[in-house]
Amino acid sequence: MTTLHRILCDRVTPTPWRNGAGLTRDLLHWPDAADWRARISVADIDVDSPFSAFAGIERWFAVVEGSGVRLRLPGGVCSVVAEGPALHFRGEDAPACELIDGPTRDLNLMCRRGQGSVDMRRAEVGVAFETGARLRALFSADALTLFTDAGETAVTPFTLVWAEGATGSWRIGSTMPKPRAWWMTFDPVHQP
Repeated sequence: MTTLHRILCDRVTPTPWRNGAGLTRDLLHWPDAADWRARISVADIDVDSPFSAFAGIERWFAVVEGSGVRLRLPGGVCSVVAEGPALHFRGEDAPACELIDGPTRDLNLMCRRGQGSVDMRRAEVGVAFETGARLRALFSADALTLFTDAGETAVTPFTLVWAEGATGSWRIGSTMPKPRAWWMTFDPVHQP
């Protein structure tokens, strides 16, 4: 049976970004904080500012609350809004960030380059999520129900639920047609 771990975002103490321009809450470092290969965090952006540089890191970024942001990346300007998909970019690109209309709260998934495969996508009500990845997670900014082989789990707003080695399909249920929720996976490269 799958063991689910739950982390409530607002119970995690915020820490300053590497460049001091914002605050972040680290929700998960896998396999551990000292030598992580995958990291999930939630950041609060209150003013226009550059992102911190993370050399050798692949990043996925989604707006979970607020109007959104414009990121200036080497390939051009990208707008990321709460209703849209996650954006993938290289951590060393450290884009300048401009708020579209006020502060945002944002979901970040990071992976050390070459350490494994990662995915981050919107969760849809009633649509099964299946993966063979070693680490599987759901982050939701809205209240919903998570259905797994372990049964039903009530998920409160701004909560990360994750499991290692989970099997079977997961799905979400909600009274909202499109809850603010994202599936995330990490499948590490085997290292002898």
